[in-house]
Amino acid sequence: MVDCPDPAGRAVPRLKTSDFYHTCELPKRFQYPSWFYGYGIQRRPPDHPFYRTTSSDYGRYPPTIHTVPTSFFPNRQDFSTALSKSGMYRNYSLNTGLDTFPK
Repeated sequence: MVDCPDPAGRAVPRLKTSDFYHTCELPKRFQYPSWFYGYGIQRRPPDHPFYRTTSSDYGRYPPTIHTVPTSFFPNRQDFSTALSKSGMYRNYSLNTGLDTFPK
């Protein structure tokens, strides 16, 4: 498989994470990190260096094959599904505790 052609019109081979690392049920967005878009290095025109901060350097570069996770275990939604069917718990008991007021 190939990505979009480079400026010279030649086909560029598509690199996958599983070509370099042993992976476990990765979604396609992690298999092909070149699909990620919206990072600071990809902006046109680039940000003016005067307005850049050191904290923006953390998210400046998009993920690469070597920085994406090699395993993916999504959370199951069993609790939320059961809760949406039955509703939130409501306590109907009588409140008998003493109220404490600051002195």
